[in-house]
Amino acid sequence: MAKHSKPEKTKTTLKRVKTGAFERRFSMARAGLVAGTRLAAQSAGNMFSTKEHRTQRQKDILSRQAHYLADEIGKLKGSIVKIGQMMALYGEHFLPVEVTEALHTLEDDTTALEWTTIYEELEDELGPERLALLEIEEEPLGAASIGQVHKAVIKATGEEICLKIQYPGVAEAVDSDLGAVETLLRMLKIVPITEEFKTWFQEIREMMYREVDYEHERDKTKLFHQRLADDPRFIVPRIYDQFCSKRVIATSYEGGLDIDAPETKALPQARRNRICRNALELCWKEVFEWGEMQTDPNFGNYFVRLGDGEDEPDRVVLIDFGAVREFSPATLEPGRQIVRAAYLHDEEMLLQGLESLRLFRPETPQSAKRGLVQLCFMAIEPFADPEKFPPPDFLLTENNEYKWAESNLPARLSMKAGLSAASANRHFTIPPRELMFLVRKIMGAYTFMSVLGAELKGCEILEPYI
Repeated sequence: MAKHSKPEKTKTTLKRVKTGAFERRFSMARAGLVAGTRLAAQSAGNMFSTKEHRTQRQKDILSRQAHYLADEIGKLKGSIVKIGQMMALYGEHFLPVEVTEALHTLEDDTTALEWTTIYEELEDELGPERLALLEIEEEPLGAASIGQVHKAVIKATGEEICLKIQYPGVAEAVDSDLGAVETLLRMLKIVPITEEFKTWFQEIREMMYREVDYEHERDKTKLFHQRLADDPRFIVPRIYDQFCSKRVIATSYEGGLDIDAPETKALPQARRNRICRNALELCWKEVFEWGEMQTDPNFGNYFVRLGDGEDEPDRVVLIDFGAVREFSPATLEPGRQIVRAAYLHDEEMLLQGLESLRLFRPETPQSAKRGLVQLCFMAIEPFADPEKFPPPDFLLTENNEYKWAESNLPARLSMKAGLSAASANRHFTIPPRELMFLVRKIMGAYTFMSVLGAELKGCEILEPYI
């Protein structure tokens, strides 16, 4: 959430986040009523369109109303914005594409809470005696939907720390906000409220509970700090327990550049390759060794601390461990098997892994199963042995290194998946919710590599885990 660079002067601030159940439900109900009325009126007008234009116009109408709702949600700040973001990330199997596209426009609002409001919250959480030990910058390093970060100095030692402060009332508003969103979906009839939908929505609920559970985030930060303490390639902030509470997390201040900062992308190819190799190795270590991983692919969770290019290495700074989750063996073992099988291009092993996850219906034809297998083989392309399973020639350097920035793999995967989308609903079940997090984790790694223009032999990184 925090951008650990010099903050720009905040233009406007809020006195408080609206967290009262009545006022938030009223705002959502009003937005839903307006959107529903518009949707009904425009849909009625669309009845007189020609058949070939009717479907596209209905999609356009839904898209406009979905964007209107996303704008209204964005104005509320607090947990409801985070709920919308999660729905965008994990709702493609349940929500119309027009709705997920609109929800993807939701970003963490940069408008911060006034310093007086934040100070009062700090005083309630830490007490005046502990606060007196700190010198806190009033201008936040970053402000998001459920909290903001301020830099501070411990007066006695001069140590620089970050205070991540949850907005007052946000945790208490989660259930109310979830109820308002569910009511809105029912009212607008955007998605059938099936048992599968209820299971998915329960996962959103559990994710939100983790997001506002700062004690969980503090424990996971300590765990990853311990795991990577002796690895010079990574930096995980240290927790300062004496300045933590249920709604405040205090960590060491760890500066660095954004992954997509011009200075990072301008590094020599060899240095960018090392950074990317380290990030990929960490990703596969989480999947194959720890069985516990940071599932939020947001680039705001990573920084790069530059070395000198010779003796001092460039290091990846890892922050914000609120989205860390453990995976059950029921998902993890088949998931690992699928990765191994895709790497080896072993169709029988891959089908066994997919069967273990119960992705196929009893009536799923063999042709549909093979189509999914081919999709998995394509997805592993950057990690496959280029001599055994070569990608398109233009994606390899003269040393057989994969050119991530030039890869059109996401587009090719989308096209191949899109061509079979109609049959997918008939032949495949909804993926286990844990599997969706695992896929998101790997796709986040793909994006990381592409942004930095990595040129790597992915097989050398994955093979030790196979």
